[in-house]
Amino acid sequence: MNARRLRVRTLLTLATAAACVAAVASVPAQAGDNPTYTNRNAPVDVRVKDLLKRMTLDEKIGQMDQISVVRMQGDCEWSGGAFTESCMKNVLVDNAAGSVLSGGGAGPAVNTPSNWAAMVNAVQKYAIENSRLHIPVIYGVDAVHGHNNVLGATIFPQEIGLGSSWDPGLVGDAGAATARAVAATGIDWNFAPVADIARDQRWGRYYETYGEDPLLAGTLASAAVKGIQGADGAKDVAATVKHFAGYGEPGNGHDRVPGDVSLRYLQDTLLPSYKQAVDAGAMSVMVNSGAVNGVPATASHYLLTDVLRDQWGFKGVEVSDWQDVRALQTSYHIAADYPEAIAKAVNAGLDMAMEPYDAQGFTDGLKTAVQRGLVSVKRIDQSVSRILTMKFELGLFEHPYVDASKADGRVIGADTALARKAADESQVLLRNDGNVLPIAKSAKKIVVAGSYADDINDQAGGWTVGWQGVPDGVTLPGTTVLQGIKEAAPPGTTVVRATSADDAVTQAEDADLTVVVVGEKAAAEGTADSPRPELSADQQALVKSLKATGKPVVTVVLAGRPLVLGDADGTQGLLMSWLPGTEGGHAVADVLFGSYNPSGRLSASWPKDIGNEPLYYQQLPGTNAGPESNYDAAYRFGAGLSYTSYTFDSVKASAASVRTRDTITLKVGVSNTGSRAGDLVVPVYVAQPTSDVLTPPAKLVAFTRVHLGAGQHTTVSLKVPPTRLALTPGDIDGSGPQQVERGAYVFTAGSQSTTVTVR
Repeated sequence: MNARRLRVRTLLTLATAAACVAAVASVPAQAGDNPTYTNRNAPVDVRVKDLLKRMTLDEKIGQMDQISVVRMQGDCEWSGGAFTESCMKNVLVDNAAGSVLSGGGAGPAVNTPSNWAAMVNAVQKYAIENSRLHIPVIYGVDAVHGHNNVLGATIFPQEIGLGSSWDPGLVGDAGAATARAVAATGIDWNFAPVADIARDQRWGRYYETYGEDPLLAGTLASAAVKGIQGADGAKDVAATVKHFAGYGEPGNGHDRVPGDVSLRYLQDTLLPSYKQAVDAGAMSVMVNSGAVNGVPATASHYLLTDVLRDQWGFKGVEVSDWQDVRALQTSYHIAADYPEAIAKAVNAGLDMAMEPYDAQGFTDGLKTAVQRGLVSVKRIDQSVSRILTMKFELGLFEHPYVDASKADGRVIGADTALARKAADESQVLLRNDGNVLPIAKSAKKIVVAGSYADDINDQAGGWTVGWQGVPDGVTLPGTTVLQGIKEAAPPGTTVVRATSADDAVTQAEDADLTVVVVGEKAAAEGTADSPRPELSADQQALVKSLKATGKPVVTVVLAGRPLVLGDADGTQGLLMSWLPGTEGGHAVADVLFGSYNPSGRLSASWPKDIGNEPLYYQQLPGTNAGPESNYDAAYRFGAGLSYTSYTFDSVKASAASVRTRDTITLKVGVSNTGSRAGDLVVPVYVAQPTSDVLTPPAKLVAFTRVHLGAGQHTTVSLKVPPTRLALTPGDIDGSGPQQVERGAYVFTAGSQSTTVTVR
């Protein structure tokens, strides 16, 4: 190993990384100069203008490129390991890359929080000390359920589980906890939350969403943005709303497949969740990898400029997804060469290309596009100004480094109580025949069966340590369902782990209860696509044989989507645990033994049979009379049981008649009629008896959670702004602006309803 490479490698030691903090308090000014952009007291826009005018075209172009850290490690291909100085120079100096990312878990050779911090510090130090203007990079990572790339970090439930909590406060707290862990490792940019909605159970990224409903997904994504960007940590972290827009509508259910949707559906259903998250103040937006109505989103001026900039007023950074600018040429074939592909994306409104592999290629490509007259320098200045603004607002020029020696203490084991609460609230109890749950304290023997009962890695799902989930040979710290049950079982109760399907049946013969844990293997993106989203045949056979024993059986599902259960359906208990993270075993046991009263409600509809995808509760009415041609789910959106009972007593509107611009206030009376306290999700739906265009039989327009003691009654107040009633009028073209139709609107909470006339 040559001396220069050895010197860079030493940057990864904790001692050198810690020294970065003491040695460099801010970005150094050029010798003999006192540039305004280094003045921390100057307004951000003034600093941006001053820095921009000092930059060469090559330096500006570099700011628009994001490169994978693996391009600077080892053989500079995909080997990882120590940094190689020649490759760091190529990426950070020769091509002045403005951003680096660890995509899908690319990290240090030894995966610890302190080594992550040392790695990021080393990148930052090299960029600052070796570039002409000492501009820091912004470092990005997909921390989508906790700081999930880092071994030892607390892993939260995947978004689909958090969606079933219907709890914006919880989601905000989880976002803040994630941001603190991310910041402790020196990272400034989190590619989360996912604001897509999921309506096709075949789609591999289903579990990355908060569910199928636009309002639920948008409200929770908004809370995540505020949590991530409002965390009280050592440094600020930017949130990213992704994947804008319509990513959850692939034409055939597979990931990154073009979708064709009407403008009405795009405007009324697909865009609102992103808008809520953008309106929450998100500093960046990541663009959909797919195509919508024949145009790749990365090249859509309509989405990236007309909607996001002009209609919504977004001022932040728009970044592509993995290699999507190049895909305009290589996959979509809407550009003859790479310079033309770059030009199409930049002119559409893109600010930064996630071009993970080829810094030189991007620099040359955009320079060629400028030389051909395809992209103006003025347009480049616009994007670079946005990127620099984000860097200044994050404080990177003043505080580019973190103390790596403190990272382990700030990340390992942090916020486990919050993660357990999140996993508790994500649990959805769907069946409890004969009140088999909670498990009686008198139970003497509990059998735990199923291959997923003691599988922490699949319990966490994809995007955990590695892109496709925890890599082979690595075990995630955490509590499995089996471990959770053993810890929670009362004294005198024996917990037996079945070693096989036959052993499970034998052990169940004299057991009080069998808990069978089923699910699906961890995966991500296209690898997680499932043309038949159902429980595997061997798991169905296991549950069927356990049912045949005549002893009570509770099925726990660990999966990123509702799975058709087939022969596994019909057990006395059914608990949807989703992908609950490292505290998931505790959460399942909390519900099974009754220390937590389940409050989760499905954020996604559960199909009865294969072939019913896509399935969602807002399905529009038709004339087909088939039994499942309309919305006919095994478990409907919003379904979920509790260990107490609730009633919806009344729903009243603030006025019987309102104008189209008025916000409607609804007061809903609810009661806990059972014998124990619990949390109740209170959703309010709206329906229009008649409308000029089709509307769903029910549409969520407001929701909240309320805690009720045994026997307690309360009245909750919910507001429905006119935007939640708006739809796109007109004929099939649906090209006009949204508006609120005049007429009757029926609001329903539980079995109670009230009608409001809009005039």
